[in-house]
Amino acid sequence: MGRGRVQLKKIENKINRQVTFSKRRSGLLKKAHEISVLCDAEVALIVFSNKGKLYEYSSDPCMEKILERYERYSYAERQHVANDQPQNENWIIEHARLKTRLEVIQKNQRNFMGEELDGLSMKELQHLEHQLDSALKQIRSRKNQLMYESISELSKKDKALQEKNKLLTTKIKEKEKALAQLEQQNEDMNLASTVLVPQSLETLNIGSSLEDRDDGGNNEESQTHGNAHLPPWMLN
Repeated sequence: MGRGRVQLKKIENKINRQVTFSKRRSGLLKKAHEISVLCDAEVALIVFSNKGKLYEYSSDPCMEKILERYERYSYAERQHVANDQPQNENWIIEHARLKTRLEVIQKNQRNFMGEELDGLSMKELQHLEHQLDSALKQIRSRKNQLMYESISELSKKDKALQEKNKLLTTKIKEKEKALAQLEQQNEDMNLASTVLVPQSLETLNIGSSLEDRDDGGNNEESQTHGNAHLPPWMLN
C-alpha cells in the first residue's frame, strides 16, 4: 500500500509536532538552497517556530540585502495603490515592515554575541566571522589612534613642564646671584667700617695727649711764675 496523504491540520502531540517541524524545516531549507543554485535565484527564507526561535536561509551572504530589495519592491507596489488605501492600513504595513527589520537586527546582534548559531549554515558562519574580523580591526585601529593621541598630548604636557622648570631654575639662579652680590656688598661695608673706627680713635687719642702736654707746660710755667713772686724763706 502506498503512503496515505497527510491531512493538513495542527498536530496535537507536542513531540510529533516538534519532529515534523524539524524534518519539514530541514527539507524546506534544502529546497530553498536547491532553487537558488539551480535557477540562480535570490532566495530568502525566514521561519519562526512556535517557541519564537528563528530559522533563516539566504542565498546572499547578507540577508539584509534581499530584505531591502523586497522592501523597495513592495514599497513601489504599494505606492500605486496608496491613494486608494486608508491611512490606517499604511501605518499597519509600515509597522509590520519595521517590526520585521527589528527582528532581523536583533537576531544578527545575538549572532554577533555568539548566540543562536545552530541554525546558521557554513556560508553564513563564514560571513559572520568576516564581519567580526572587520569590526575587530576597526576597534583596534580606533584604540591605537586614541593611544597615539594620548601619548602625543602627554608628550606636549611634559615638554611644557620642562620649559616651566627651566624658566624657574633660571629665575632661582638669578635671585641667588643677586642675593650673593648683596651679601658681598654688606661684607665690604662692614669691613670698611671696622677699618675707619680705630683710625678715628687714634686721632682722638693723639689730640688729647697734645692738649695734656700743653696744659702741663702751662701749669709749670704758671707755677714758676708764681714762685718767682714768693720770698726765699717761704720757698724753703
